[in-house]
Amino acid sequence: MGNLTGFFGSILAVYGLLLGGMFVFQRSMLYFPPGDRPVLASVGGTGIEAVTVTTEDGLELVHWYRPPAVPGGPVIVMFHGNAGHIGDRVPKYWPLLKAGFGVFFAEYRGYGGNPGSPTEAGLTADGRSVMTHLAARGIAPERIVLYGESLGTGVAIKLAAEHPVAGLVLEAPPGSIAELAQSHYWYVPAKWLLLDPWNAIDLMERVSAPLLLLHGEADRTVPIRFGRRVYEAAGGEKEALFLPRGGHADLYNFPEVPIRVIDFVRRTVPAAKSMEPASG
Repeated sequence: MGNLTGFFGSILAVYGLLLGGMFVFQRSMLYFPPGDRPVLASVGGTGIEAVTVTTEDGLELVHWYRPPAVPGGPVIVMFHGNAGHIGDRVPKYWPLLKAGFGVFFAEYRGYGGNPGSPTEAGLTADGRSVMTHLAARGIAPERIVLYGESLGTGVAIKLAAEHPVAGLVLEAPPGSIAELAQSHYWYVPAKWLLLDPWNAIDLMERVSAPLLLLHGEADRTVPIRFGRRVYEAAGGEKEALFLPRGGHADLYNFPEVPIRVIDFVRRTVPAAKSMEPASG
């Protein structure tokens, strides 16, 4: 009996260490800022410029912005996922730039050489400072389409719940990082340990802007059931594109995805009507 008690005691001790380690290092398991920083010169000739915005807590963050090709055109505000930086997103979202849309590549604290450390509250504050900056530039809400990628959908949903915007695009949205973490780490009470639960799905009913949701049915990082739940939670005008062979980071390899996004922007932003290609 004593040996059995000791065995189970050892198991519990190891499990406790596992829980403690996951709690202490959880943010390094959630946020993956790269060691390098984006180089603006690498996208020369695109018209993209560096923009510095100060957050409400005093951080100066560098973002990238390419204004729309025509005055008063649509501006897509891009919030990327938990890995990489804005420099990685220019090639991916090139079709949106080519369409003549303005694209504001929002960067986060702790990413791309910016100061600070990423947290849910911090990234949310970063997004709010971007919206304040765009308003100061005179960019009206009816010209803005918020675009969230993976974890960045949490930022986009929060802002869409707070601000009137023309549209919202969500690419592979988890809806709740707490629930997603629990599905991956089923052997620990993950959702109860998280400091940054990102339960953005709870805000979907407050989003009045039209929604376009994109998700791959072969996505193993954020399984398709999470995206479907977000879609079901949206109460307003909505549409979705679910790709049977789509994974987590390859959706723009499918030609129908950028075509659908461009069409959505042209339908939701009145000023984009003049940017439609001529027929014939």
